[in-house]
Amino acid sequence: MSLMDKVTMLMARPGGENAQKDDVPWWMRTGGRALGTVGSFIAIILGLFNILSIVVLNVSCLIAGIWQMLAGFIVIVCEAPCCCFFIDYVQTLSDRVEARPYWNKAALYIGLALPPFFLCFLSLSTWFGSGLIFATGIIYGMMALGKKGSIDDMRTSAVNLEAGLQPSTAPRATLVTNEQPFSFTGPPRMTP
Repeated sequence: MSLMDKVTMLMARPGGENAQKDDVPWWMRTGGRALGTVGSFIAIILGLFNILSIVVLNVSCLIAGIWQMLAGFIVIVCEAPCCCFFIDYVQTLSDRVEARPYWNKAALYIGLALPPFFLCFLSLSTWFGSGLIFATGIIYGMMALGKKGSIDDMRTSAVNLEAGLQPSTAPRATLVTNEQPFSFTGPPRMTP
């Protein structure tokens, strides 16, 4: 595969959005992707500053810096694979992550951002670098929650709750129409 084929394949990525994610506004998708891209670059650079803490023999900040750089690389691979087009498997990994629901990306980014905080809590570079990755995870978590209801729906729901009425749009189980409550009677008896 030539270099131009790789670049063309990487640039075709934004049109590959699936139908599940159409309810999220374009500015939120673009903002999450931009914050992830810029935040991961900043996390990598600030991870280098944490690694320099080995001069004062602070090993936990060294490990936090390495983790922060690794987390920044993973986020940039997922959010902007065109920045790493020289690695062959990046596009495949990015497509696989992009096909997952937003809450999976939120959990991944928040999970990647938390360990440096616990390892090197007092470092400003940890707070800012991993904080940007954490904020990206929060944005993807908000995107996973979905679109807010209309003002009429929220007003009706508030009036019903104040009046003590059961909301008419309460979630109900629709899989089984004849469901019955169950109880645990204990383990079955063994007969000899």
